[in-house]
Amino acid sequence: MLVLLTLQVSATSKPIVVDQNGKGDFTSIQAAINSLSDQATEHRVILIKKGVYQEKVFIEKNFVASIGEDKSKTIIAISQARDIWRCEHPDDWGVATLNLKGSDIVLENLTISNDFGFNLQEDMHIDCKSDSANPSKVVKKSGHQMALRSFGTTRLIARNCVFKAFGGDTVSPWNTTEGQFYFKDCEMEGGVDFYCPRGWAYAENCLFKAHGNTAAIWHDGSANKDSKTVLKNCVFMGEDGFKLGRYHRDAQFYLLNCQFAKNMADAPIYLNASQPQNQIQWGRRIYFYNCHKDGGDYGWLANNLTEAGTDLVAKDLNADWVFHGSWKPESISFVKSKPAFSVVPAVYKTAPSPQQPSIDSIAEKMLLYQRAVGGWPKAVNELKLDYQKPITIAQAKAVLADSMHLDATFDNEATSREIKYLMTAYVKTGNGRYLAAVEKGIAYCLRAQNAKGGWPQYFPDKSIYRAQITYNDNAMVNVLNILADILEGKNGFEKINPVFVPASEMAIKKAIDCIINTQIKVNGTLTAWCTQYNPITLVPEMARKFELASISANESVGIVRFLMRQKQPSDAIKNAIHTAIEWFQKARIKGYSYQDIISPDQPKGKDRVLVADANASVWSRFYEIETNRPLFSGRDSQKKYDVKEIEWERRTGYAWYGVWPENLISKDYPKWKKLNENL
Repeated sequence: MLVLLTLQVSATSKPIVVDQNGKGDFTSIQAAINSLSDQATEHRVILIKKGVYQEKVFIEKNFVASIGEDKSKTIIAISQARDIWRCEHPDDWGVATLNLKGSDIVLENLTISNDFGFNLQEDMHIDCKSDSANPSKVVKKSGHQMALRSFGTTRLIARNCVFKAFGGDTVSPWNTTEGQFYFKDCEMEGGVDFYCPRGWAYAENCLFKAHGNTAAIWHDGSANKDSKTVLKNCVFMGEDGFKLGRYHRDAQFYLLNCQFAKNMADAPIYLNASQPQNQIQWGRRIYFYNCHKDGGDYGWLANNLTEAGTDLVAKDLNADWVFHGSWKPESISFVKSKPAFSVVPAVYKTAPSPQQPSIDSIAEKMLLYQRAVGGWPKAVNELKLDYQKPITIAQAKAVLADSMHLDATFDNEATSREIKYLMTAYVKTGNGRYLAAVEKGIAYCLRAQNAKGGWPQYFPDKSIYRAQITYNDNAMVNVLNILADILEGKNGFEKINPVFVPASEMAIKKAIDCIINTQIKVNGTLTAWCTQYNPITLVPEMARKFELASISANESVGIVRFLMRQKQPSDAIKNAIHTAIEWFQKARIKGYSYQDIISPDQPKGKDRVLVADANASVWSRFYEIETNRPLFSGRDSQKKYDVKEIEWERRTGYAWYGVWPENLISKDYPKWKKLNENL
């Protein structure tokens, strides 16, 4: 439970608790804000419990402190392109995830995300009602997408927060004449000008992640010669060739003790000449002190504070200096926070040559086979991938050249197998390339989830049965168990980018809804699951010609085990587990085992049959939905009720019977039931 750890301001009223699960005062953030009076002289505290709040938030009142329970798990997220918004509205009010008009606003322990650019797969063509001269507009994923936008706000504190978008202007605190903005221990991510304060701004111990190769930071200080943006002990990273910053109005930049990634472009903070109507009154004012780039400094990073004033000393250029002592944001804090990264050392020495990271031979082959979309194939040219086998230079080049092939799949453990192995290899070796491949693979998994919450067998290939929701061979469950590891911080996945935690939580919630909605009901009684479903109607469907629509005793086991993994299971989850176990009990075939036998009359002199065994029991792989009879089919897709009636090749080449539910029924279910004694 979240508690106020370092309360340093007077707050006479009881904090308001927001919990989307109904265990607080409100289930929505906006409702909590609306409940506040319009007048206040001290901060009103809103505690926001963990969860993904898919709502657009408006704060027009003063002295509001919004405090999240956990930065990585308290998420406010929408999907909104500014280009689309401005085609339908006269101004920006409402363009962002968080829209501010009030002053003395505090944000702590929150992730504030605008997901539009992450979700958009290709350019969107729209009709723009507000632009009669150009009614047709192309919206790109790199366009402006604001996570935070302020209007007239004079004082804003953001501490231990994540601001995330793919496109530009992610963090837009705008008040050129009076704006005072303080950011500490924050992460900011986006495209062009994604951190773009107007007025006075101070950012300390912040991490900046740039998409694209345009400018990351921007400043507008045109209304007052003294206004400035100061970035102290900050780290900058991004895609290859990202540029540090730019301005097109009067601006003043101070960067102190900052570090820059090796792949940053050799491009000084520059004047954007595309807007010549903006006259620069006070000249170029860009100052550095003790800033360094991995792999060697560019000349323009050299210390030049003397150009700003001979009496300036770097250690004194703090928030108090920026705001002239008129405002003390350091004294206003509600929870303890941690830096977004390890702080830059005060004295910078030339970094030693980095050691060559350790490698894992199997992991290296997995990197080769990862497709451009992020997933892995299960076979190439009909040959199953075997990472134990050596690969020649010529073969490696051919694999890399084929990276655009749309054969990435979740079938036969493909993609999930590689993600898990590479995660283990990263933990063992510390090789960052393996972690990057893992994160690319997880992003692929999240993109592949369909609107109903299920996963297809292949993605993005939708041919034949490949787009069906696929439980077959545990394809969907394998992905879900990885996402659960991310959510729980298990099996090395605690080391990945924390932005995947809330995304995994959202995906799991949708998937559980899908699982509940696809449990087959016969004559009013819930049973288990089919192997594959129509991705739109959720109706059970045939996959391969010998895999008819049916109830599966194999794949249903993995589904139930995943449901048992859920902490504090809902009534719907409990009911799904109980009814599935009841079905397994009814579907058990007692007194038989399934064996290979010698049979001289059959090809290769063997057969696979049921054998009477008083001490054994088995389950059929498939059961007819209407009758619960064991069901079989050959490549002619004809229903058979005796495995001996299908062709020998299919009879011996497929697991028609097995003991898959045995341990689930005898061990896992009783243990789960005991742990959930309130059932």
